[in-house]
Amino acid sequence: MKIAILGAMPEEIEPLLANLDAKKIDYANNEFYLAKFGAHELIIAYSKIGKVNSTLTATLMIEKFGAEKLIFTGVAGALKEGLKIGEILYATRLVQHDLDITAFGHPHGFVPGSPIFVDTDANLNEIAQRAARELGLNLKSGIIASGDQFVCDEARKAWIGAEFDASAVEMEGASVAQVCHALNVPFCVLRAISDEAGNKAEFDFDEFVVKSAKISANLALKMVELL
Repeated sequence: MKIAILGAMPEEIEPLLANLDAKKIDYANNEFYLAKFGAHELIIAYSKIGKVNSTLTATLMIEKFGAEKLIFTGVAGALKEGLKIGEILYATRLVQHDLDITAFGHPHGFVPGSPIFVDTDANLNEIAQRAARELGLNLKSGIIASGDQFVCDEARKAWIGAEFDASAVEMEGASVAQVCHALNVPFCVLRAISDEAGNKAEFDFDEFVVKSAKISANLALKMVELL
């Protein structure tokens, strides 16, 4: 089976590449890594930050490289109380918090022709839970909100959490969800908490991103073992 493992930043895929003998392919101003892992073929890439970049990269992983399933690994900021730096969760569904055509009477996150919330794949989520148990991780779940902004403002954090009942916020997951939904590719989104999305989140992010990304990447590889 061909499985895509996607991150948004180099730090989010470097722990994967460190354990694999991967061949690099340069394409569309990005780098894609092909590797064997057990019975599977992996396509690994980091998209670069933001919804446009992640949409392009996810589409190429599926349409050009033939990915049949997609695991998105990385980090996010916590919105709900009880989620601490270093903890990990999988998305039950994803939403774009910065999509706003409310002037026309639509709810936040709505775009014609697409659902506001895109659900992740139940089977992959079950495998994620099995993988977490084998690694001794306490895997949580929740809605993840995505937008083209790094959230480090208490008021914005509170609004996103209340409007979408979201547990975490990041900058790419919901756009990748839209791609997988449109192309009928099962996917899951794993996020390790790197910051608390409020005041001084940027300082927490810089300190904890590498450690948090490694936790999420290790979980993604364990999932591939179980597929």
